[in-house]
Amino acid sequence: MVELDDDIAAVWEAVINGNAEWLANRVLTFNLTKESVLREIEKTPRTRKEKAFQTILKNRTFHGGILAKGSGLLKYGENGKGIRSRWYPETLAKRFLNLNHFAGRIDFRCDDGLKVLREFATNPDAVYFIDPPYTAGGKKAGKRLYKHYNLDHERLFTTCESLKGDFLMTYDNAEEVKRMARNHGFQMRSIPMTNTHHATMEELVVGKDLSWMDEFPAVHEPEAKYVVRKTKKKRPKKRVKRTRK
Repeated sequence: MVELDDDIAAVWEAVINGNAEWLANRVLTFNLTKESVLREIEKTPRTRKEKAFQTILKNRTFHGGILAKGSGLLKYGENGKGIRSRWYPETLAKRFLNLNHFAGRIDFRCDDGLKVLREFATNPDAVYFIDPPYTAGGKKAGKRLYKHYNLDHERLFTTCESLKGDFLMTYDNAEEVKRMARNHGFQMRSIPMTNTHHATMEELVVGKDLSWMDEFPAVHEPEAKYVVRKTKKKRPKKRVKRTRK
């Protein structure tokens, strides 16, 4: 697993390094109020596990779980529950304890994903799931959601073309993404997803061979946009009637 954001990386590092139970217990025993959250996230963390807990608090109590600069605490939340609307301590604790069972099998790196892709590019047995920030085609969602949103999308597609192994990549349903996928010889499928406002939208899945997805009814190939150019109609030539002398 590769993640560049240091806050998110702290959570996975805490799990991998044997602190999953500590996180689960911290979540279960934390008395969540607006005041206690603000007090906790304003502290300077002394350890990576403390930083991990701060990240979990922000993700569960900030609007849309957004950690990027400018995000803030939920005001109303779901059903007027405010910051408690996405705080499920028992569920969160259970997830950490479940992760603890196979944490030893995970190789986690706080690193640049493009760099790691190139590192394993020649390995035919490597399979990749890639979830880049949605900033292609002038989209602004990635800038709002992620701290590290700057990405050379064309470079990512070029790198994916060099991979000997298979990959699955998710993207925003943008025309620029479709163009890059076609230019690099990749297949695409549209899949339904629900955003933070519970509206149904479509995302793109990009890969080398996605025929296995065709058995799912909600999945389909994205429509291609074609430019129709108007052409001037040629006037028929006038026939000259010849008479014999």
